[in-house]
Amino acid sequence: MSKTLAKYESFLIENVSTISSLESSLRSITWFLPGRFKDAELASESLSTLLNLMSMYHDTLLAKIVQNETQYKPLIPSSLHTRFTKAWSNKNARYKWTARALEIIKYTQLVLEMSLRRNVSAKSKWRGIILLEFIKAVLRIFLLRVTRRPLIHPPIPERDFDPAALPVSSTASSPTLAPSSPTLTLVDTPQHLKNNHVPLLPDGLLTPPPPLQSETFVEDYLLPKALTISSVKPSLSLVRPLSSVTDWVSEFIYILRPLVYAILISLDRRSSKPVVTALAMELVARNLRRTPPTSASLERAENAQRDRDMFWYFLRGSIWDTFSKPKLETVLNGTARLPLIGLFSTLAKEWVPLIDEYYYCACFVFLARCLKPM
Repeated sequence: MSKTLAKYESFLIENVSTISSLESSLRSITWFLPGRFKDAELASESLSTLLNLMSMYHDTLLAKIVQNETQYKPLIPSSLHTRFTKAWSNKNARYKWTARALEIIKYTQLVLEMSLRRNVSAKSKWRGIILLEFIKAVLRIFLLRVTRRPLIHPPIPERDFDPAALPVSSTASSPTLAPSSPTLTLVDTPQHLKNNHVPLLPDGLLTPPPPLQSETFVEDYLLPKALTISSVKPSLSLVRPLSSVTDWVSEFIYILRPLVYAILISLDRRSSKPVVTALAMELVARNLRRTPPTSASLERAENAQRDRDMFWYFLRGSIWDTFSKPKLETVLNGTARLPLIGLFSTLAKEWVPLIDEYYYCACFVFLARCLKPM
């Protein structure tokens, strides 16, 4: 088994650009599958789930390659999120496996709900959803206990480089497969052939003028390369530990919010109580959380992302049924016959019924493939 896995890793390294392009192409196809045939949404989400799991495995493998490739390290300035999550994964094995388990549940939860909807009763389906949310809450609380810091989403390092840019060299081999052939070296060009080409002198009429330099251009070029306080901080110190009871209460409320919402909406989907309660918990957690200093870039980015995620309540519960859905259907019907725009309207109409049928679809239709799920 280990030999087969090592061969696959070597195959991945040799064809990393092709595999990355194939992943992107298949991911794009999943947008157009729903509504095309029976159980098309299940096929689409199963393919998307498989791609997400494979991408997570590929990211883990490529991270090992980049770490061992010394000539490639200076070319990849890791993001603050990658530095923080990677440092905790390397420091604590329980954090690493808990974070991976949490991401695997996020990738598979919609497929599990679709399977439950087809094979069990509605009551059993909601029990399964509540169980999933309970497991996710326990895993998040465990991560909070291990780090004693606000949760960063996602909790695993993300791929922040282009796999096609990986150098193909003899050192970039599988971490689990020993090299089977000696290293090949290129023969140097003989000295008498190195100067057998004399370039022509540039013509002043054909040479383009040098680009104009301005203060703004120079500043725009230099500012992203300037070091900040976060750039020189130790990776584990990019987010400060929780120091007060209020900070802990804020994080606990934020973690328990999806579980409370799932329990309430399982009792009465048409009621406005689930959305109002979850939104109130979100606002309480937001008001109780600490205000990070300007230098805490990672924590400020996480708080900004949580604030933006509040807009997705327009796709949930009674807000979706009584406000968002009628408005969206009016816009889609009005633009259905317009050139080009009508194509996107037709595609969006095929996704609207899925938001009504599936609990996780409200936060996965737009988030699972490009943003972070709830």
